[in-house]
Amino acid sequence: MFILGVTGGIGCGKSTVAALLKEAGLAVLDADAISHELTAPQGKSLPAIVEAFGPDILAEDGSLSRQEMARLVFQDKKQLDRLSGIIHRDVLEEIGLRLDQLSEQKVQAVALDVPLPVKHGFLDRCDQVWCVWADENIRLERLFLRGLSREEAKLRIRVQLNEEEYRKLSTHMIYNNGDLSDLRVKVQELLESELQSRGIAYKRLC
Repeated sequence: MFILGVTGGIGCGKSTVAALLKEAGLAVLDADAISHELTAPQGKSLPAIVEAFGPDILAEDGSLSRQEMARLVFQDKKQLDRLSGIIHRDVLEEIGLRLDQLSEQKVQAVALDVPLPVKHGFLDRCDQVWCVWADENIRLERLFLRGLSREEAKLRIRVQLNEEEYRKLSTHMIYNNGDLSDLRVKVQELLESELQSRGIAYKRLC
């Protein structure tokens, strides 16, 4: 089974690339979606998070308050690393279980949509890593449209890896400064060069 890692900074379009890969017929495991499952009411990750940050980070329904958590961690990288250590451990464990299931089902290829390219459980399991990147002004504009202020967006960008750090970890860099049709062409070109050459079936994007 060919395991393709898709990563990149916030506002770069990582999830859009993952959606295109799903459209092309690949199985996709979304770390953010799994994280939401693990931090829902009674979620597996909640006890450790509450122990680390206190009960005030819970919403009224007993789930993790993402707004309160963001307020705490995106102003303090140590706190962000602390939270990441808890959630990523559980998310990557769940991804490992689901990869084993897909392998048993003889799935040809799977994409892992993971924002933080950690070594254990992601980089060490991927056959290739595709990083999605975009210029900062474009990222800021996209994040503004998602409801973040310019200051909030800059804070989140600054605590993440920079372009060169992502480049060192990646097999391919996908620059997403254009529109969806432009991105679709770039992903299709990589599907042709990397999957077709390995005999992996997929649906053409364009």
